[in-house]
Amino acid sequence: MFSRLDRMIRRLRTQRACLDWAVGEIANLPGPILEFGLGSGRSYDHLRKHLPERDIFVYDRVVVAHPDCIPPDDRLVVGEFAETLPDAAVRFAGAAALIHADIGSHDGPASRALAAELAPLWVKMLKGNAVLLSDQPLTIAGLGELPLPPEAPGHYFLFRRAPLDEPSA
Repeated sequence: MFSRLDRMIRRLRTQRACLDWAVGEIANLPGPILEFGLGSGRSYDHLRKHLPERDIFVYDRVVVAHPDCIPPDDRLVVGEFAETLPDAAVRFAGAAALIHADIGSHDGPASRALAAELAPLWVKMLKGNAVLLSDQPLTIAGLGELPLPPEAPGHYFLFRRAPLDEPSA
């Protein structure tokens, strides 16, 4: 039986291992990074330190992050996901190299339902061979689940977008 502290440490170690793996996977894949769920700003801070040349756009319902971990206003969209993601799906259609979706709450069924609702929009935003990291399990066409890195001790979910068809010449 793990304590709440043990579970938090395990979750953060897993998240960091998955983010580090993803950074390597998209090194040669151009495109913006999209973060859904700013929370305290830890993963956003990690991504901007490891991908300083990339544009990182963040979506969340409300901003509660540490002041040092809040994106610039032109990279932050605040509002309910159901209201902000349709525009994001158009804006970033087929462009994102990486999506990090950390939208879970303490209500497991509600978190899984929200992720299932948003996943089709996330898939539309990803370019071919792009990566999606999620704190929630997903089953959706166009995404293939990947194994966790060996150094990830907990539960997280990694996916790769199927390659997109090349336009005909």
